[in-house]
Amino acid sequence: MADDGSLAMTFDSAADLYQQARPDYPEVIFDSLVEVAGLEPGDRLLEVGCATGKATLPLARRGFAIHCIEPGDALVEVARRNLAGFPVEVKHGRFEDLLAADHEPYDLVLAATAWHWIDPDVRYRRAWELLRPGGHLAFWSASHVFPDGGDPIFSQLQEVYDEIGEGLPDGVTQQRPGELPDQRDEIEATGLFEDVQVRHVDWEVAYDAERYLALLDTFSGHIAMQAWQRDRLYGEVRRLLAERPDGLLRRGWGAVLHVARRRDDAS
Repeated sequence: MADDGSLAMTFDSAADLYQQARPDYPEVIFDSLVEVAGLEPGDRLLEVGCATGKATLPLARRGFAIHCIEPGDALVEVARRNLAGFPVEVKHGRFEDLLAADHEPYDLVLAATAWHWIDPDVRYRRAWELLRPGGHLAFWSASHVFPDGGDPIFSQLQEVYDEIGEGLPDGVTQQRPGELPDQRDEIEATGLFEDVQVRHVDWEVAYDAERYLALLDTFSGHIAMQAWQRDRLYGEVRRLLAERPDGLLRRGWGAVLHVARRRDDAS
């Protein structure tokens, strides 16, 4: 398995596929974000790791001016195409390298399924520095959740993951909707943010075999697999779904939205 640093850059190799295969985020995430952060059209947003613009586009349609910073060259090009015509600027680079002196303060710094890739020793401090007084930080990730009575195929496939040496790490469990952990304590421990709001959002997407395999091809761990591992796993997905009358699996998705206000008395 590749290390976390190299895994973070695997998405660039799947830039075109990422836009097609990754699910759209539910509108309630953006509605909640706008409500909690008190955003108004024209506000300035900085998005960390925008990838192809899956989260950027819904916010751009709401009338915000958005600056995106994305480390993947190919992802930058796809994002620019997807966001053409909107007040969005996509730049190549790392969030950790941004300097507040080079930017007007932002009303919101956000990250959609990207915050965990940012250096934990830098991310909160950098966000605080780039925000205006009273501005907000927001982030969430899209994760697999397992509802009671959900699709049994994932238990069958877990046996294959174990077989090919890609099983769950010790202590990791399959979580149900509403049970994903939040990072409230981590945010508050920085001393840089307050009034932390946390909201859970869950949804389900049905996939046929090829759509699901395309999704897997956008996950860092699957991109980093050896060919024989993917062949074994993907062959089993196709076999199991070919046995179903509708040929579909149903995957549960969950997101934990965090929104926190900048502490203006921090230093």
